[in-house]
Amino acid sequence: MAGKRGGRAYYMISAVAQKYNIHPQTLRLYEREGLLTPSRTEGNTRLYSEEDLEQLETILSLTRDLGVNLAGVEIILNMRRRMEQMQGEVNQFMEYVKHELARGLGDWEQRLSTAMVKSSPTELVRATPTAHVETTTLDKDAETARRVNQKDHDDTKTQRKNSN
Repeated sequence: MAGKRGGRAYYMISAVAQKYNIHPQTLRLYEREGLLTPSRTEGNTRLYSEEDLEQLETILSLTRDLGVNLAGVEIILNMRRRMEQMQGEVNQFMEYVKHELARGLGDWEQRLSTAMVKSSPTELVRATPTAHVETTTLDKDAETARRVNQKDHDDTKTQRKNSN
């Protein structure tokens, strides 16, 4: 054991190697592979925390007991980290849901009533503004033809009336 820093126990590489019956080079390999990340002293000596030792125990269990290679160990450790992260997110969401449920249904009704705007259906329907449209030559010709037809129709009605 190397000592305590900040109230936590740290172990030097030789003590860890002896405790777990592995060669110090194996610990250095695990570090190179990113499976362990011990802290360092100012003199660059590796110091292993209790968390590092738990991680090492997991690595040794996977390799020794289950025959998993280091690539498999890396995948498993990454999956475990991701699962722990997801579990934390689920727990955080559940706390949010509990908090919202504790606020009560009355609060929801109050918030919904202030979130919605009360209005009558007639206020929702707007009159469409009349758009000014320039008439084309075809439109003018059609309008002229309509007027002529209307005039002919009116003249015919007048003639019938006068003939009777």
